[in-house]
Amino acid sequence: MYQCQAQKSSSEKPIAVSIIMPVMDETVSLRETVKVVMDENPREDIHEIICVVSKFTLPESLTICRELEDTYPGVVWTREQSRPYLGGALQDAFTWATGTHTMLMASDLETDPHVAKDLIARARGGWDIVATTRWTSGGGFEGYNPVKLIANWLFQKSIGLLYRTNLTDLTFGYRIWRTELLRGHAWEELRHPFLLECLLRPLLHGATATEIPVRWEARKEGESHNPFWRNFLYFRIAFKLWVHGRNKLPFKSPAEVSQ
Repeated sequence: MYQCQAQKSSSEKPIAVSIIMPVMDETVSLRETVKVVMDENPREDIHEIICVVSKFTLPESLTICRELEDTYPGVVWTREQSRPYLGGALQDAFTWATGTHTMLMASDLETDPHVAKDLIARARGGWDIVATTRWTSGGGFEGYNPVKLIANWLFQKSIGLLYRTNLTDLTFGYRIWRTELLRGHAWEELRHPFLLECLLRPLLHGATATEIPVRWEARKEGESHNPFWRNFLYFRIAFKLWVHGRNKLPFKSPAEVSQ
């Protein structure tokens, strides 16, 4: 039903990536993340890096954002979200992105910045979505809560079967989309379950998808803003979207959105 589909083309295509990085209390890790991305990718591939901040972002983190703007003028931008929480921040950022592709990654090194070049390379081949997975060979976890690990595995298996998808990590927010696939949706989630919603909605509309392995390491800076109990809310949006089905989901085509 919603299987990962074969690539439409093996030829490389021009790519200009808008990278979205929510920022709350990160400093050293934020600076390192941006540096790795800029050092390891051709300048023409990185269209922009958007540091999404809020009224709760620490002053020290805002200072680093401004420093990065000075270091990479015309590439790094700092913008303040108007919608609340992580999901709201990403919804705002999706409307700001102007590249051919949009990549979501963390600023706390939980998403390995060295993998960004691999995501871009795979997306260049023609996939609509390239996700990352911690559950296949080459991936893995370091410093992950054992109870949460089991719950995560059960969730991935159950939702994967429900949606009949070969993707094995539906909630890890380290992925790249063709930007137009993020337009026109009636998004619902404002908190962390949005990481699942922004993958499932394009899949339900027929997007092709693949994944590459990545290792996850617990953040070494700042605090997690996603308490364990909130993970159960992922089931709500997963079942709601599944019940509606792709033919009943509100959606405007990219052409309609641009009018």
